[in-house]
Amino acid sequence: MVNRRLWLQAAAAVWPFSKAGSAAARKSSPGVYAQLGIRPLINFQGTMTTIGASKMPPEVHEAMAEASRDYVYLEEVKEKVGARIAELCGTEAAMVTSGCAGAIALGTYACLTGEDNGKVRQLPDLTGMKSKVIIQKAHRNGYDHAVRSAGVKIVEVNTKEELANALTSDVAMMYFLGGTSHDWDIEIPIGLEDAIQLTKKAGVPLMVDAANMLPSWPNIPRLAKQGVDLIALSGGKHIRGPQSSGLLAGPKSIIKAAWLNSSPHSDSQGRGMKVNREEMIGFLVALERYVKLDFDALDRESGRQAAFLMDECKKLGLDVEKTPFDKSRRVHRVMVRWDEAKRGMTTKQAEQALKDGEPRIVCLRAPKQGLEFTCFMNDPGDEKLLAKRMKEIFRKA
Repeated sequence: MVNRRLWLQAAAAVWPFSKAGSAAARKSSPGVYAQLGIRPLINFQGTMTTIGASKMPPEVHEAMAEASRDYVYLEEVKEKVGARIAELCGTEAAMVTSGCAGAIALGTYACLTGEDNGKVRQLPDLTGMKSKVIIQKAHRNGYDHAVRSAGVKIVEVNTKEELANALTSDVAMMYFLGGTSHDWDIEIPIGLEDAIQLTKKAGVPLMVDAANMLPSWPNIPRLAKQGVDLIALSGGKHIRGPQSSGLLAGPKSIIKAAWLNSSPHSDSQGRGMKVNREEMIGFLVALERYVKLDFDALDRESGRQAAFLMDECKKLGLDVEKTPFDKSRRVHRVMVRWDEAKRGMTTKQAEQALKDGEPRIVCLRAPKQGLEFTCFMNDPGDEKLLAKRMKEIFRKA
């Protein structure tokens, strides 16, 4: 048998990112990103997937590391984790998915196939199966690719009357986008209560994409109480679970069908939407933590950071205003504009200067001109680093 100490020494010698050794050695060695020549950044964009969306808390890291050390039956983990998540959501069942898009896709497949293994294998060939999903036109978005991956035809509706007429026997599901972004100021012709009433009457499952409805957590069990059939959301954003995790919650029969359509079942449309044991455990730990958070306190801290940035940017002679809150949630955003000709600084140049400086900071471009800073899940003190960099950039300009 190979001596364990010798094996660890050998692993440390060949693996460039190894942290094996004493605490002092670990502390002095460069991090994995530094070894790759990558500079981390401070996030004032918000929960964007392109930059990692959020940071997992230590207890989630620890739980995932522990979960990775043993073999288990994934189905047992799925059942136990799902049962606890369902308790928190107020639904019959739940499962961890590969992000919110994975939840939307698997929920759609489940509504098409039920627990029929033959139909599971048949997807995306819908011969002899229901073949339509209803989405109101105002809710069409890039994420409905997840719905279309099932091979269905999307039926767009604009009014309650159109929805009632569209709910025919070949409709498998209705998709409803919960929450809107602050720059999407269109009226939604069919409200959630009307959608629930009409789909219930027709016996068609209603799925709500609730990714944009967090914070706060009470929004999710409220959907279940209202009678929504399926709830899909992201686990890697405000919940701060694994970035690749998501949630699908709903009736036992549909969740079981979604499981049959997903990995590890090799002959399924969702085989590639793999969720491992570490992600299931990590999501559950993150969710248990999330439901206990003081969301009012988090909101006050974000508001404090935003107010500080507004004051500091005003001192620089910049035009500053608060972006209106989203329709479905409170997200503190600060809009900063200036006369580019007088300042000798374009929006693009200012944005690039923030990216190139130390520390590296990312934000959003404001509509038309200027920068927008999202104060949402930032570490205390991030706002001071941003204010310092803005002073350096605009005093030089």
